[in-house]
Amino acid sequence: MYFLGFDIGSSSIKAAILDGATNTPVAIVNYPEKEMTISSPQPGWAEQNPESWWDNLVLATQKAIKEADINPQLIEGIGISYQMHGLVIVDKDLYVLRPSIIWCDSRAVGIGEKAFDTIGHQQCFEHLLNSPGNFTASKLKWVKENEPEIYSKIYKIMLPGDFIAMKLTGDLNTTIPGLSEGILWDFTTNTPSQELLQNMGFDQDLIPEIRPTFSVQGLVTEKAANQLGIKKGIPVGYRAGDQPNNAMSLGVLQAGEVAGTGGTSGVVYGVHQEPLYDAQNRVNSFAHVNYTEETPNIGVLLCINGSGIQYRWINQEVAPKGTSYTDMESAISGIPIGSDGLRMLPFGNGAERILANKDIGSHISGLQFNRHTKEHLYRASLEGIAFSFNYGIEIMNEMGMNISSMRVGNDNLFQSGIFSETIATLMQGNIEMVETTGAVGAARAVGKTVGHFNSLKEAMSGDKILKTYEPQSNKEAYQLAYQQWRQDLEKIISE
Repeated sequence: MYFLGFDIGSSSIKAAILDGATNTPVAIVNYPEKEMTISSPQPGWAEQNPESWWDNLVLATQKAIKEADINPQLIEGIGISYQMHGLVIVDKDLYVLRPSIIWCDSRAVGIGEKAFDTIGHQQCFEHLLNSPGNFTASKLKWVKENEPEIYSKIYKIMLPGDFIAMKLTGDLNTTIPGLSEGILWDFTTNTPSQELLQNMGFDQDLIPEIRPTFSVQGLVTEKAANQLGIKKGIPVGYRAGDQPNNAMSLGVLQAGEVAGTGGTSGVVYGVHQEPLYDAQNRVNSFAHVNYTEETPNIGVLLCINGSGIQYRWINQEVAPKGTSYTDMESAISGIPIGSDGLRMLPFGNGAERILANKDIGSHISGLQFNRHTKEHLYRASLEGIAFSFNYGIEIMNEMGMNISSMRVGNDNLFQSGIFSETIATLMQGNIEMVETTGAVGAARAVGKTVGHFNSLKEAMSGDKILKTYEPQSNKEAYQLAYQQWRQDLEKIISE
């Protein structure tokens, strides 16, 4: 018995095939090899054609089946992870009416802010756990205001994962976590938010039927089965946004457990046992994959736009051509903690939510031409990103999260010992690196739905811990460097 998992990103489609007997992947692939196109018709816009996700998913599936060298008729279920916050709209014939407005599109910021003020800040926090912000509901309102002819033809609205499930099964449905990430779920009434729908002028009929996250959400049609090369009638039994799914894949399921990601942007995702919000709107709270009315687990999501992108910039623009990240790690091993007073702020990738949506740019301070080398810049860049993680963790602790450990994947900044040990020391807790991916986690999740695994904990237990980063003994040096960095940040924010 095998299970198929997808991770629908904005760069590529990831597919994984899991051997249910051993709970280990037999194939993990990406498609296409080059990043998918993101269209930007105007500054601040970001759109993708949902049909391109499907086309690449078909090719990714075929590639995974070939790599796994299995009989695809033995695949017994499909799980889906997807890029969060996107908007897909279809008519009654299930035809996509316009390109998807995806997660990094900022056109609806003003709409969300207006709704936040009109509904009331405290009312939004208590019921929605967030400002409507630049999330799915605000994007739909933008369509209503700017493309009324298209809006009038809408049959249902969907998130990217809902669209892929529809293409697989022909059924239209969504989940509570999905609606919460769109800021369409009322955590007080445990229903779609009537206040938000009324404020934005939406008919509730636009929302598809709600299904549990772990449930049979439809059966693969003959048409889809023929395209993918699998058998028809197998269930789509799980879907979730990429960050909650990533946390689940790392075994982050209960209150107090935390996941981290250090890609282009940085993420800290922690689970709390009841609805929780940040009154300063610096982090966001959504229903976690295992949220129910009886066990209202909430995923608290901290996102730092300027993270790995800063280190990549240093690699491309400062390091000699051909320098690898491994080369950089070796080169900075002799540079002391605090980079001899050289500091970098990594916030050069647009407005930062943790900084009250200010766009302060990246900054270098303390540079001395007769003292600092490119190796100092390497370390200051890594430290600056690590310090921004710690800054965010402090915000989450202020909310009552009490973060003292973290689990991470093995495919991003956390591969750097200097980066990881800096965070571990400031956090005063261990960081465990786990060998897993979001697509593998989605495959395991559907195994739980169909009863192959007895629990989520059992399903997610198939990966080994590759490495554990522990707090270093000279924590005073790390704390001093962090405090100097934070002083730089607070000075610039106040200007």
